[in-house]
Amino acid sequence: MAQAHIIQSATGGFGSGFEHPLTGLDHFLAMFAVGLWGAQIGGRSIWTLPVAFPLIMVVGGIAGIAGVPLPGVEIGIALSIVALGLAIACAWRPAEWVALLMIAVFAICHGHAHGAELPNAADPADYAIGFVIATGLIHLLGIGFGLLLGKAFGGRLSQALGGLIAAGGLYFLVV
Repeated sequence: MAQAHIIQSATGGFGSGFEHPLTGLDHFLAMFAVGLWGAQIGGRSIWTLPVAFPLIMVVGGIAGIAGVPLPGVEIGIALSIVALGLAIACAWRPAEWVALLMIAVFAICHGHAHGAELPNAADPADYAIGFVIATGLIHLLGIGFGLLLGKAFGGRLSQALGGLIAAGGLYFLVV
């Protein structure tokens, strides 16, 4: 199972938490997709999905820090990328509660990975603040792309991007 982190900070704390989702392509793709999918679904989902994800991710992060086992977390992360990418590619607009339930499961996996990868010297609170802020910024980037691409070519560019995101998830499942 691939772990796609380019940079690993040894200092811990806020900086490590902030860089974790930015330097891990697996996390970045999923978090970008959450914003993109929220924009594609529209309505309240444009903000409920990106707000729910980091809040629930903190719960997973606490479990990871506490050493609570979550078997298959990396597979769950890869599957989250595939599922979100396919939802975008198919322009699937489920009921908001269904989308939120999906996001919750994915957020637990991503949060657990963040918490489990917390450097030993890091302050867990600073680390969590860093990864939540970075996650929010990535969600905003996804929303921005979703709003821009959603109008272009009848949303086909968003759908194409969703297909690329799903392909990225498949890559992480295989490698």
